[in-house]
Amino acid sequence: MSDLIQKPAREVVRLLREGTETPTSVLEALRRHVADADRQVNALPIQFFDAAAERAARLEAEVPDPAGRGLLAGLPVAVKDYNDVAGQCTTHGSPLFADHVATRSDAMVSILENNGGIPYAKSNVPEFAGGHTYNTLFGPSRNPWNLDRSVGGSSGGSAAALASGSAWLATGNDLGGSLRTPSGYNATVGLRPTPGRIPRRRPAIPFDPLWVEGPMARNVGDVALMLDAMVGHDLHDPLTTPEHPRSFLERLTVFDPPARVGFSPDLGCLPVEPAMRRVCGDAMKHFDALGADVVTDCPDFAGAYDAFQALRSHLVAAVHGGLLAEHRGAIKPDIVWNIERGLTQSTETLLSAERVRGQLFHEIADYFETHDLLVIPSAPLDPFPVEWTYPERIDGVESRTYIDWIAITFCVSLTGCPVVALPCGFSDAGLSVGLQLVGAPGQEARLLAHAQMFESSVGIAASLPIVPRRPKAATS
Repeated sequence: MSDLIQKPAREVVRLLREGTETPTSVLEALRRHVADADRQVNALPIQFFDAAAERAARLEAEVPDPAGRGLLAGLPVAVKDYNDVAGQCTTHGSPLFADHVATRSDAMVSILENNGGIPYAKSNVPEFAGGHTYNTLFGPSRNPWNLDRSVGGSSGGSAAALASGSAWLATGNDLGGSLRTPSGYNATVGLRPTPGRIPRRRPAIPFDPLWVEGPMARNVGDVALMLDAMVGHDLHDPLTTPEHPRSFLERLTVFDPPARVGFSPDLGCLPVEPAMRRVCGDAMKHFDALGADVVTDCPDFAGAYDAFQALRSHLVAAVHGGLLAEHRGAIKPDIVWNIERGLTQSTETLLSAERVRGQLFHEIADYFETHDLLVIPSAPLDPFPVEWTYPERIDGVESRTYIDWIAITFCVSLTGCPVVALPCGFSDAGLSVGLQLVGAPGQEARLLAHAQMFESSVGIAASLPIVPRRPKAATS
């Protein structure tokens, strides 16, 4: 693995802005690395390095001064295969869209491009949605820490590319935990921002606040850099605003450490494996070291599980319901079930879900009047075997649906809070264990600063990227 591949994104951008490296030279170094690493990981099944090289050459010719090439200065960026890049396929992991080529980049990708980012590949996804990254078009993505294990999902390809050095920055999006679970499973970092912070891809349900776009990287500082290059306003996304915030990267060092941190291993209502409880609980010593008062209290998430399932089913049905009549046989059964649930659930189910969401929002607002952070695990169990569809049992509790196992992330989605997911340690099997750091709505700058303090104490970020590995038992 070359020295350039191992450098943080901020360092590569510095070299680009100084002219020590060029967009073309950086892209070629990445092309060589991806050719080797991604054969094992399958994080980036759609690659378009030649088109990216043309864009890099144009940027160099049109903007001769390297310092004038935008926030990212020509840095390559991996884009999740739910988002459009002009001239490239967007498959959504589905055979129905295997040949779909986007005519234009979507709003979020366009902002990255305007800030000097160069898309070069699409990261693997589950079909339409889900917590485990596999599909019939490209197969599963594999966890670089153990190639026999899941990367999580649905932004699993992005996280695995980051961990294995095949990306410096990658896009993610998050409805029920889609960038948080993979970040924890791959020892990378992802931010679910406050709704409206980043424009979404011409949303079919424009006023829905559950689904957001977000940055993913190998460390908190690089996530802050990418967030700066993603924020913006789009007329097709009514949750966005024209006001541009101050740089998140520049504000990483202006906040005091958190004074009061709440920790819950299970939100008071969810099954979590004992080993996850132990590793996450032990990680709270890093907040102790920062001088925080660590307490074991948590907002009341009673009813959040049912509320999210109802609201998510409603959204999935609204977006994809029209596909069932003609294409039912070509859609993954779990997605068919989710659509049908949304089409058939009662009005009272939806009304109850909205009441729970409203009550939880106000409760979380009260909570952040006396707490700086709420900290919870990013997954209830270790990364599971890649052959599984989903974990059928957690701490002895049987899963009722294919997304039950990500309830510890999807319940948090209801709050509208920004969340940083990042590693906090390793399980006995040597697999990454992650935490969600939840901050007050709209407070990404403070949250990122606190996350970086925690990250520095933990010390895992410095070990990335890693060479993809097989478990010891498989090589003995």
